[in-house]
Amino acid sequence: MTRHPDENEHRAEVETWRAARDARLRDPDGWLTLVGLHWLVPGDNRFGTDASNEIVLRGRDVPAHGGTIRLEGDAAVLLRPDGTPALDAPLADDTTGEPTVIDLGSLRMYLIRRGGRLGLRVRDHDAPALRRFPGMRHFPCDASWRVVAHFEPAPRGATLEVVDVIGLVEHHPMPGTVVFEREGREWRLDALPGGENGELWLIFGDATNGRETYGGGRFLYTEPPAEDGTVVVDFNLAYNPPCVFTPYATCPLPPPQNRLALAIRAGELIYTGDHEQ
Repeated sequence: MTRHPDENEHRAEVETWRAARDARLRDPDGWLTLVGLHWLVPGDNRFGTDASNEIVLRGRDVPAHGGTIRLEGDAAVLLRPDGTPALDAPLADDTTGEPTVIDLGSLRMYLIRRGGRLGLRVRDHDAPALRRFPGMRHFPCDASWRVVAHFEPAPRGATLEVVDVIGLVEHHPMPGTVVFEREGREWRLDALPGGENGELWLIFGDATNGRETYGGGRFLYTEPPAEDGTVVVDFNLAYNPPCVFTPYATCPLPPPQNRLALAIRAGELIYTGDHEQ
């Protein structure tokens, strides 16, 4: 985005970003299609629509018995309904960058790894949430919430403790802290890496959470800090984490120090699925 846009240019940039966000949400593999998360247990995990399966699925053209995922130690193998191997190698999970996708009727499924546990993530291209999606609601675009902050680099090797909605605690590399002024005082947000070019990812909470915005906080990406130590933080681009759309996501929560006693009335409002609410 432009470093110093005028008000009209800024509004156009925000609207462009929002349109791209809307397109991502409407994608058949977007968060609105997430309909299940099933943690695997050692041994056989049979899946299909029949209630006798360990993993009971719902979806168009999904068979009663679709197959089995056999978990042996740290490896999960896919078996056909007759018990024969369906693949020559174990299933790859999402930590590999290219998880093995299992297509079953309208469902697309793959393994995720969280804290040493493997789970089957299920997406449905016919998900009602996707068909009924009315788009996101936002606070009015407000150029005053496009703040030029100061970036304080963290000491080498610094980490940030982040807890997710399932209680998993992880320590991530922390590049530094974003510091900005609002309402006559200083506010600080510890950042996570946000991209290969030095972008920052902010997971934050504020005083609007639970009323105007999602109770679990919001996310925001910045551009890389400039050579003079400044970084533009445009809260008009703050957006809801996936958990606002589905109970089957594993979203990180704002660290305690990133929960600000400041009402940030910019960015996405809480998602209800109904613009009348």
